[in-house]
Amino acid sequence: MQVLVFNGSPRGKRGATAGVLKLFIEGIESAGANVELVYVNKLNISPCRGCFNCWTKTPGKCIQSDDMEGILDKMASADIIVFGTPLYVDGMTGPMKVLLDRSIPLMQGKFELRDDHCRHPLREHVKRGKVVLVSVSGFTELDNFDPLIVHIKAICKNMDREYVGAIIRPIAHMIPYLEERKIPVEDVIASIRAAGVELIENGVFSKETLKTIERELVDREMYIKGASASFS
Repeated sequence: MQVLVFNGSPRGKRGATAGVLKLFIEGIESAGANVELVYVNKLNISPCRGCFNCWTKTPGKCIQSDDMEGILDKMASADIIVFGTPLYVDGMTGPMKVLLDRSIPLMQGKFELRDDHCRHPLREHVKRGKVVLVSVSGFTELDNFDPLIVHIKAICKNMDREYVGAIIRPIAHMIPYLEERKIPVEDVIASIRAAGVELIENGVFSKETLKTIERELVDREMYIKGASASFS
């Protein structure tokens, strides 16, 4: 099984997104799947021009020559695609959105009704696999992720892929800090790894695993006070 993981954080390997993805990938690989990790901030990808040449003049191929050409091949053949992104202004990061905008050559320009909804059919070589969202936020409440989850679910419908679920972790940047200070977070770390195993072995995440991943790490009022002071 081939799993393609995108880290859409501008911070790359240094961010909290990378920390959560690392644990998740460890679980995926321990279950026997192959993983390719792509850092979106390292790619040279220009925004979509909206010219539709990939649907008309050069079907399936963008007229822009950049790193997206290789990414399209990877997306077309992946059994599972993982979109990892920090929460930026209630959604995904700009680079991740540009990558998704540029994925339209995987679809055909014509229309079809799919699940009683107007969609674009995929090209013949594109797999109909699964999608997972992994996201982190500096905010404490889980509902901050709701707009992004709705967006990813809509993307799955348009990509004709199955939405498996979301690994969401408020204040994920606190995990290493708490771990260093011997404040218990081992259950959260273990559950992120376990989610990777569940994805490959079961194709779904258990409610218990997700609940542990999302649990409160520190007192909210204390966190707000400390975080505010750090920016002052």
